[in-house]
Amino acid sequence: MRLLNHLLYYGFIIPISLLPFRLLYIVSDGLFVLFYRIIGYRKAVVVTNLRNSFPEKSEQEIENLTEQFYRHFCDLVLESLKVFTISEKEAKERMTFKNPEVINRYVDENKSVMLAGGHLNNWELFAVVVASVIKHKAVAIYKPLSSAYFDERMKATRGKFGLQMISIKKVNEYFQAEASNLTATIFGVDQSPSNPSKCYWTTFLHQDTGVLFGCEKYAKEYNHAVVYGRINKEKRGYYNFEFLDVTSEPRQTASGEIMETITRLLEKDIIKSPQFWLWTHKRWKHKRPVELLQPAV
Repeated sequence: MRLLNHLLYYGFIIPISLLPFRLLYIVSDGLFVLFYRIIGYRKAVVVTNLRNSFPEKSEQEIENLTEQFYRHFCDLVLESLKVFTISEKEAKERMTFKNPEVINRYVDENKSVMLAGGHLNNWELFAVVVASVIKHKAVAIYKPLSSAYFDERMKATRGKFGLQMISIKKVNEYFQAEASNLTATIFGVDQSPSNPSKCYWTTFLHQDTGVLFGCEKYAKEYNHAVVYGRINKEKRGYYNFEFLDVTSEPRQTASGEIMETITRLLEKDIIKSPQFWLWTHKRWKHKRPVELLQPAV
């Protein structure tokens, strides 16, 4: 299996990654025809997610959004492969940061940060660049891939300009080890939680939704400021990143307040540009547990 993975990586992924962007987008246009028009990759999931999230939209509007999403999605797939070989200079040209002073000021205040965001626009390009832009030690919490070979390749790629990757299985050890250091810990908050009983439940895009609670939990436990990260798409292949303060005093917030604020910010961004979110993800596969539907006694 390792040999097959090795051949796939060096015989397919790297050759595609080495293509210039103008050729990548020609490949992306072909991939769009394949994914959207021929095989309909996860199309039922995408359409269902869009219908449930935007019940006010007509079927024609949903169809238009679906097509726009697949065009972006195919670009994202190819741009993510490009990240394997992209130079730091080109990565910074394609992912710019509007206001790093928002997060960098916390270094001057000797305070670590939780940096929360979602799968909107190109998060892979952001992950490669962020450590070389901010003053904190940049660390990303992630779920390991099922393939150990590609998990190592992914970590090496994301970390080649300084980002440290920490498995979700080792989060407690990480926070304890880094308690005396200034870190910016990156959390993706729009993934479906593995345990519906241990998450924050709210309404998100018109649907009852469980939200991962780790960002708020660790912010309060270690008194880290919380910042939301917004990725905007300027044009094909070019993005900018914007930092928004959520709270500098997490222990003074009510339970669930931080996650509610982050969720509303992400929801607003998705509503503004729905075609750029990851609709292929089965975000709503879990239902709120029965015990959480009952009023507290």
